[in-house]
Amino acid sequence: MNKDDKILIIGAGLCGSLLALRLAQRGFKIELFESRPDLRKVDISAGRSINLALSDRGLKGLNLCGVADKAKEICIPMLGRQMHDVNGNTFDSKYSGREGEYINSISRGDLNAILLDEVDSHKNVNIHFNKKCTHVDLDETSIEFYDYETKEEFTVTGDVIFGADGAGSVLRKHYISERKFLFSYSQNYLTHGYKELEIPADENGKHQLSKGHLHIWPRGDFMLIALPNTDGSFTVTLFLSYDEGEYSFANLTSEENITAFFEKEFPDALALIPNIKEEFLNNPTGFLGTVKCSPWSYQNKTVLIGDASHAIVPFYGQGMNASFEDVFVFDEVLNKGFKTWQEVFKAFEKERKKDTDAIADLAVDNFHEMKDHVANPLFKEKRKIEMDLEEQFPDEYFSKYAMVTFKEDIPYSEAMKKGRAQDKALLNLIADDEINTHLNMSKEELHQILKTVKEETNEILQEDKIAGL
Repeated sequence: MNKDDKILIIGAGLCGSLLALRLAQRGFKIELFESRPDLRKVDISAGRSINLALSDRGLKGLNLCGVADKAKEICIPMLGRQMHDVNGNTFDSKYSGREGEYINSISRGDLNAILLDEVDSHKNVNIHFNKKCTHVDLDETSIEFYDYETKEEFTVTGDVIFGADGAGSVLRKHYISERKFLFSYSQNYLTHGYKELEIPADENGKHQLSKGHLHIWPRGDFMLIALPNTDGSFTVTLFLSYDEGEYSFANLTSEENITAFFEKEFPDALALIPNIKEEFLNNPTGFLGTVKCSPWSYQNKTVLIGDASHAIVPFYGQGMNASFEDVFVFDEVLNKGFKTWQEVFKAFEKERKKDTDAIADLAVDNFHEMKDHVANPLFKEKRKIEMDLEEQFPDEYFSKYAMVTFKEDIPYSEAMKKGRAQDKALLNLIADDEINTHLNMSKEELHQILKTVKEETNEILQEDKIAGL
């Protein structure tokens, strides 16, 4: 492993671009390949989430590469969730009781463009667009490409290949099909898909809903969410079953059905989406899946990173953040002085996989929480207590959400373990009326609750440890 090694990276999306940037900053020679056109010149957003939630773990990766400030310039801070009930009533729920903790809505394309511009500024990187990876020779570390512009095929050979080519990774498919080593792989889909719609800006170019919130219309079996864009619009996403229940993508096929569904379930949102019929019928229905696999690498030649190794569903807003954190962790592993790429790859997976498995599971948990539990009175009471505890004891209490989203120094696996135990302790105490809660609790009352929750959490963690969980 040395600086003269020729590194091939498949995929110039968010993860591939940040990885290329960091390796270029370290002095490596990079060839970066992307099947799509240059998004700085052509709009390629069709069918993909056009805005994402950027939080502390993602910012940690951007900070490492010196681009966090540029990213922040195009962010819209979302201070909490705003819930919308069927009657159009709203209630707000902050993400944290601490000051200054929020997530950011950011344009996928604009952020990718910032990263590509930074990559372009390094002479030791070449970016190749419109080049589709069709085959990977794992032993020869060579890649066959199809050039969409010239319609020709060509082969590139390097010393090491990084597969940053997303949930449908071609490199990962070769791990499965070539059977050169024992490769474990699972891909689990939710029974729900998603469709993106738009709330446009008003006639003055302003947002028609509060731009300081992530908006959620929770309806039990399905939900609508909306994230603000810098042009005054909102990207709206409907999460709905493919073919189960009274309403599903399978039976919402006519203008009458679509309108009746929105009039009944989301009347306030419907009033703000003028092109609902055209968008619903013409925009693609996306799928939601989790990818887990192992090992992430083959010998000292190839490695998977980002969604290629651990795609997750979007309900914790951590997909991009987890991929950026991958780059941060990979960089830390490079600092440990390993002599071969194989040692680096194995150390990276050992350090990282338990955490990517954890955030994958947490994201599925949060799907059920967002569409159902956020409107549950027990859940609301739990959130109220957590907000109060975080506000009064900011250094002593962190909710599961806060540990995942704002405590980038706590690994996902630890946040999951402690957060689940804490949730269980709190909900049990509320359900059993073992803690007295009311609207304006004193600091002394809250301190007693904190003490009780800590004791119960530690007891649950101890029980889980004994049970081998």
